[in-house]
Amino acid sequence: MPGVYDREKKSALTRSISSSYSKAISTFFGKNTPSMNLAQGSHKAYVTALEAHGTDVVVLPELPDHPDCCFVEDTAIMIDEKAVISNMGHPSREGEELAVKDYLSKDYDIIKMPKKCRLDGGDVVFFDDCFLIGISSRTNKQGAEFLGKEITENGYDVRYINIPQSTLHLTTVCSTPRPGTIIMAEGHLNPKEFGFVDEIIKIPNSESYASNVLGYSNDRVVIPSDFPLTRQILLDNNFSITSVDMAPIMEADGSLTCLSVFVK
Repeated sequence: MPGVYDREKKSALTRSISSSYSKAISTFFGKNTPSMNLAQGSHKAYVTALEAHGTDVVVLPELPDHPDCCFVEDTAIMIDEKAVISNMGHPSREGEELAVKDYLSKDYDIIKMPKKCRLDGGDVVFFDDCFLIGISSRTNKQGAEFLGKEITENGYDVRYINIPQSTLHLTTVCSTPRPGTIIMAEGHLNPKEFGFVDEIIKIPNSESYASNVLGYSNDRVVIPSDFPLTRQILLDNNFSITSVDMAPIMEADGSLTCLSVFVK
C-alpha cells in the first residue's frame, strides 16, 4: 500500500512466480497466456528496482498449486503493529495467505477476517493518514467494514470507494506517489469521491494500467515501462522515474503494487 505511512518502504515481502502461472486469472489486461519464464524475469527486475530504492526484499517460495500466489498484496493489510489477513475474493486463491500469515506472525499481531468477509489487499490504498478501501467484485461490504473497524481502532481515517466493473481493484487504477497526491486513470472512478485529495494526476484511459505506481520518498516512483504518455506526465510533475517491464505480470492482471506487502 503506497502512502506516507510506508513511503520509505524499508522492507517488502514478495513471493516467487508460481510454476503454474500459466493458469493465473486473466480477465482485465491479459491478451495472451501468462508465461512463467517471462514473469520470472519481470519479477527479478522488480525486486532489483525495490532494492535499488533501499527496500530490503524477502522472497517467499512459490506455491505450485496457486497460479496467482505472486500477488501477495491481496493476502494482508498492514496497520501499524497489526496484520489483517484477508479472505480473498476469488475462491481459487484460498490458501495463499497461510505462508504470509506465518511469516508476519513473528513480528505482528495477526487479525483474521471472519468467513463472511471478502477482501483483496489490492482494494486498499493508504493515502497520507487515511485508508481508502474499495468495494469491488473481490471485496464485499462486510470485508471492507471489518477492515475499517480495525483501522479506526488504530486512529486512522477510512473512506470507502465504489469500484466499477471496468476495473479489478482500487489499486488497478489508483495509487499515491507522494503526500497529498493521487494518480488516477480516467474513465473508471468517480472524481466526486476524491474531493478530499489536494492533487489528482490524471492518466489517459488508454494507459490505465500505468496509474499503478510505487511511490518512494523525494518524488521517486517506480512505473511500468512502455507507457510513454504516463512517463511524460510524471516527468512533467517533477518525478524521478525507474521503469520495470511489467508486461508478463500484466497478462495475469497484476500490477506493481500487487507483488509486495510493505512492512516496517
